[in-house]
Amino acid sequence: MRKQKGFSLIELLIVVAIILIIAAIAIPNLLRARIAANESSAVASVRTLNTSEVAYQTAYPGVGFSANMAALGPGGTSCTVPASNNACLIDNVLATGTKSGYTFVETPFAVNGINTTYVIGGSALTFNQSGVRDFCSVDDFVIRSQTPTSQSTPVTAYATCQGWIALQ
Repeated sequence: MRKQKGFSLIELLIVVAIILIIAAIAIPNLLRARIAANESSAVASVRTLNTSEVAYQTAYPGVGFSANMAALGPGGTSCTVPASNNACLIDNVLATGTKSGYTFVETPFAVNGINTTYVIGGSALTFNQSGVRDFCSVDDFVIRSQTPTSQSTPVTAYATCQGWIALQ
């Protein structure tokens, strides 16, 4: 009788089945970890925008808070001379309004031509894939969150943001 070298078909099928079971367990955890990382980045981005708004208001008191996020960024310049339309306070990626699976919108509110308050809202680009919570903040610098039931857009209303749950 001749001795065969290698694995039998049954042995190979058992190994493939074990690999598939491990993958079925690991992939959802990997996706949840990516969602958690995107949400952490979104909170950090809202915090960065809040800090930038304070610096902007201090640098340009005649304008108040910025009119939009693009004014906080470099605006396509090299940031050698910051101005009210390109303050160079945030990076160009965040200034475009999309970062790490989230989209951000800033809505200013003016009184007598000066932006006296604002709302920063952020929501997942793809609900339940890039994130599951929305975030917002106003001029009190408290970051708040809400878990929508489906795809949503960033909040733009001051009172709506104030009604959300503050992050601890």
